Amino acid sequence: MKKRLLVLLLALVSVTTVSAKKDKPVYKDASAPVEARVEDLLSRMTLEEKILQLNQYMIGVNDNMNNIGTVPSNIPVGLGSVIYIHEDPQMRNELQHRMIEDSRLGIPMIFGYDVIHGFRTIFPIPLAQAASWNPAKVEESCAVAARECNASGVDWTFSPMVDVARDGRWGRISEGYGEDPYAASVFCRAAVRGYQGDDLSAKGTVAACLKHYVGYGASEAGRDYVPTEISRQTLWDTYFPPFEAGVKAGARTLMSSFNLINGIPSTSNHYTLTEVLREKWGHDGFVVADWDAVKQIVNQGVASDGKEAAMLAFNAGVDMDMVDDLYRKHLPDLVREGKVSMDLIDESVRRILRVKFELGLFENPYVEEVPQEQRLLLPEYLELAEAVAQETMVLLKNEGTLLPLVPNGKKIAVVGPVAADSAPLMGNWSARGRVSDITCLRDAIAVEFGTGTEILYAKGCDFDGDDESGFEDAFTTASMADVVVLCLGEKRNWSGENCSRSTIALPVVQEKLLAKVREAGKPVVVLLSNGRPLDLSRIEPLSDAILEIWQPGTRGAFAAAGILSGRYNPSGKLPVTFPYTTGQIPIYYNRRNSGRRGTQGIYKDITSEPKYEFAYGLSYSTFEYTPVRLSSSSFKVSDRKARITAEVTVKNVSGVDGMETVHWFICDPYSSIARPVKELKFFEKRLIRAGESETFTFEIDPLRDLGFVNGEGERFLEKGEYHIIVKSDKAVLLAE
Repeated sequence: MKKRLLVLLLALVSVTTVSAKKDKPVYKDASAPVEARVEDLLSRMTLEEKILQLNQYMIGVNDNMNNIGTVPSNIPVGLGSVIYIHEDPQMRNELQHRMIEDSRLGIPMIFGYDVIHGFRTIFPIPLAQAASWNPAKVEESCAVAARECNASGVDWTFSPMVDVARDGRWGRISEGYGEDPYAASVFCRAAVRGYQGDDLSAKGTVAACLKHYVGYGASEAGRDYVPTEISRQTLWDTYFPPFEAGVKAGARTLMSSFNLINGIPSTSNHYTLTEVLREKWGHDGFVVADWDAVKQIVNQGVASDGKEAAMLAFNAGVDMDMVDDLYRKHLPDLVREGKVSMDLIDESVRRILRVKFELGLFENPYVEEVPQEQRLLLPEYLELAEAVAQETMVLLKNEGTLLPLVPNGKKIAVVGPVAADSAPLMGNWSARGRVSDITCLRDAIAVEFGTGTEILYAKGCDFDGDDESGFEDAFTTASMADVVVLCLGEKRNWSGENCSRSTIALPVVQEKLLAKVREAGKPVVVLLSNGRPLDLSRIEPLSDAILEIWQPGTRGAFAAAGILSGRYNPSGKLPVTFPYTTGQIPIYYNRRNSGRRGTQGIYKDITSEPKYEFAYGLSYSTFEYTPVRLSSSSFKVSDRKARITAEVTVKNVSGVDGMETVHWFICDPYSSIARPVKELKFFEKRLIRAGESETFTFEIDPLRDLGFVNGEGERFLEKGEYHIIVKSDKAVLLAE
């Protein structure tokens, strides 16, 4: 409260000083401090003008898509924001012109859009990006997405999604960075930096939006939108960390989630939205509801009607209402009835105006209108898209070093439902991406291996169903080849929002196709294109090599082909556990210990171990690790300046240059609050030349890296033994 009063006092002084110029309103003076401009504009606004700022409508599917040059008439002048489902800067400018010229105060609108993994140049899905373990590349890809969408009229992206997710049945696992809160935090910061840059008002930047706040990824049984039960302890040690990291990285907005948390809707949760986000973390940007989420408080059985839902959401801390129009309809009456205070109205409007000023929308409300070919799919964007894609792909199996392929005039059979279909490679939430921009795997492989290699093709089967009529053609094609590249996976709309599935195994028809192709007796390389972890218990035994390519985007096929040929050395590692079967879900690496050990508490009909564990991934290079070395074997808990250096040396003992990621885990075996069996605390990826070594260093801040958090968000560090773990080796560090 004292900080807020001080800010307002300074703003008032600035307003008084600047307004003495008497040449223009303070809010229109670009030289005035942002807070002064916000307070000046707020003081001039009527209640109706303020409430309009708190609403967001949509332009796109519900309007005439063929009449691109006409500004929709259903957008009220003075509206705060629209979801802009277009790529035409001219239409954006026309609508913005109407907001500024036809309104009393000329407040620009903010244009938002779901730019999740690229705008027109589509990058791999976020789950795949995490498999790269390369935050710098993720930051670059988000910067390209920002440049493309900003040049097309978008100021604000509803990204990154930083929900920690541990159930592959949940379709939206594809949109986040996997199962680990630390990894999600690192990639969250990278995405925020990429979108927002160093100066939010600069050309080619957009405001980031952290979503879905909070606990949406704890989806029960993989179903979307359902209630979640999350203790305060688990909120703080698992689900809050990526959001806190994003807030501290400067993310200007957040989106509240759909789910109930312990019976309270996320959309009307005062504890998460106000007590934690605003009061504890000090976030001064704004919160937008998810699609129709305010209205859904009624469906969730907490509000009796739309008016009560609007009151609950707004009083809890949701500043902007997305699409359902309940704020515009009901806030005026709620204010008059004393159920919503003017102070809260002013504070929410203040937050929204602050972000608009920071974006530079008052000085530069319009975007430059340039042709698509000068702002989309630029050569450097495509080059980056391929570079990112190849780092995301995970080599799961390579029996007898089948890969890379060296055909030398041989025949390659490219088979399967994904082989000649480009759409699955794009993935869900692909913004303005077009399937026509994407080369399919079959054609990319043909380009990669050139005219000296004959490429044979057979579809074999569709993605699902029971039609096996193409099996014989696939068998014949495989029989004629020297090696088979079998392209299996999901349709693009099998993962993403509202794409829950009861099983993470591929449809039986695809598994049968593999069995049939295997009968040809030729080596089989399986390429998997999917947006979630898969059950590979029946696929792995019939495959000689497996390459997880995810949904890799515009240049993904060329990246996959480059790995097959050896032009690229695979370096991806899993950011999420691949279960042995769906029945093991939820299964994740950083579980807590069970009270029973040995053979008790495990499955009796299947293994209790995953098929592929978190951070697993093969390479064409072979790396050898030294034991972990510590600069000191102990430290004093009372010494807050204590720092311990952990080192490990990795040598590339093969003849192939390769990228390797070192993951540093810690374990606190005995704590006053039981902790996970191990916790990721740092990772680093480097190129190690053939025959050379690199020393990787983890600088340990004891409170940050060894400490834990309680159910009130308070960090603590206890005396005792800690383990610093790399792969199967550990070093013991004593806290005294």
